[in-house]
Amino acid sequence: MKKIFSIVVVIILFAACKGNDKFVLRQSLGKLNKVMVVSDANDWNGDLGSEIRNSFGELVVGLPQPEPTLSVSQIPPNAFSGMMKASRNILIIGVGEKEQFYIKKDIYAQPQTLVYVYGTSDASVLGMFKKHKKEIIDTFIAGEIAMTQAVFSERLQGVPEFKTLKKLGVSFIIPNNYNVVDDTGDFLWLRHHLTSGIAKTGSNNILVYSIPLEDETKVADSIVSVRNRFGKKYIPGTDEETMYMITEEAYTPFTYETTLDGKKAYETRGKWEVKNDFMAGPFLNYSVIDAKNNRVVVFEGFTYAPSVNKRAFLFELEAIGKSMKIN
Repeated sequence: MKKIFSIVVVIILFAACKGNDKFVLRQSLGKLNKVMVVSDANDWNGDLGSEIRNSFGELVVGLPQPEPTLSVSQIPPNAFSGMMKASRNILIIGVGEKEQFYIKKDIYAQPQTLVYVYGTSDASVLGMFKKHKKEIIDTFIAGEIAMTQAVFSERLQGVPEFKTLKKLGVSFIIPNNYNVVDDTGDFLWLRHHLTSGIAKTGSNNILVYSIPLEDETKVADSIVSVRNRFGKKYIPGTDEETMYMITEEAYTPFTYETTLDGKKAYETRGKWEVKNDFMAGPFLNYSVIDAKNNRVVVFEGFTYAPSVNKRAFLFELEAIGKSMKIN
């Protein structure tokens, strides 16, 4: 009987393992861009909690309504058990024997990001968090981007369907709820009609095109004029003669240097509007320097969702844009 029991146990263990000898983990839980902080109540209600909330609560650039980069919640260490351990983003922070900062993946669930911050005193913990807070925020966001791209990969658009992507030799992880508005071979416009809640009259939009690379030092300064030129040509309002998309004139976009597909790129966030009309919203632009082909490849995502928060919509476009591959 003992022998039979042992065989059954072994079968169960093998059945619970992957080919890489890891146990199959449960699916992680949590809203997009939400972090659960495991800390003592005193820390959470003191300077440390304030620093975490202020850092994670920094407003996303370019959104018309104030929305935080990351939303946070807190639980005490003795409550960190059961389903709480299945949270997708976890920050564990507290006093230990030495100062430590490290990151682990997929410990209790998958996909999952766990960040550990320890200090030898309250002041030490606070100092460690301040020292690593940019890396912490970037780590959580990168994990959410990867998770979103994995979800989209399960329902891809076929690249051959889009003449422009084929001609430009670029690809993206684009889910199949995006439909073609325009695809000339030189310019692609895709649209996803939002279907839930009050945002059901709005849409998420993707634009892809390229321009010649004339002077690499002037790419960043020309992003607004380029998008205005393409907006006038391809993105009309209800009156095509007098209404077309432009960069909102009352709001200066923010441009940052970054890397995309291993290439130098510029990320620009700002607000768009339709000239002589009342439509407006946020946009995200990636202008990638493809020196090999002497061009700048442009991906732009813009959202129209009046009267609702837009962080999640723009984040979806960010995940798609960051999946760019140039052949």
